[in-house]
Amino acid sequence: MPTDGHYYVYILATRSRRVIYGGVTGDLEHRVGQHKAREIPGFTARYNVDQLVHIEVFPSPDEAIAREKQVKGWSRAKMRP
Repeated sequence: MPTDGHYYVYILATRSRRVIYGGVTGDLEHRVGQHKAREIPGFTARYNVDQLVHIEVFPSPDEAIAREKQVKGWSRAKMRP
């Protein structure tokens, strides 16, 4: 995971905001580009989830992963922007 020394927890959504996805990466621009280009088979490609709606920055991968797990534990209502 190439990084500028930061790790990112991000939330993507469909244009309608009905479907959301959360992830963690060390290269946010590249990762979001992959989602937009549908380069990653699976959930985000199948449901057209490619709108970046939230970002959090962390200094270590462990902190980012812990936050991602916390965010994924939220209810859908709490995650909606």
